[in-house]
Amino acid sequence: MSAEELENFETDLELQLYREYRDVAGLFQFVVETDRRFYLANSVRIEPVETKNGLYFDVELKDAWVWDVYRSARFVKHVHVMSFKDVNVEELAHTDPFSVSGAAGPVPEGPAAP
Repeated sequence: MSAEELENFETDLELQLYREYRDVAGLFQFVVETDRRFYLANSVRIEPVETKNGLYFDVELKDAWVWDVYRSARFVKHVHVMSFKDVNVEELAHTDPFSVSGAAGPVPEGPAAP
């Protein structure tokens, strides 16, 4: 396999992973980013733990999806992570596909008030 073929193979894997992410993102409430991985999850618990050697974050995820191109099973029931670096958690905003952005609500009936 040439270097170009290998690069094309890895690019295709990343594209497939992105498409899977796009398809499953609506099933989850949170995006969690650690220094090593990127997750989607429906339950997140983070506890800072202080030790004599410093601070780390004890992170527990339930009902999760893992962004990992080389992992065959990306859906995981339970994930436990310990990180000495930042952990970023964002709540996903799921919009109603039938809502209109900036709409003020229902229009009152009857004559307009002067």
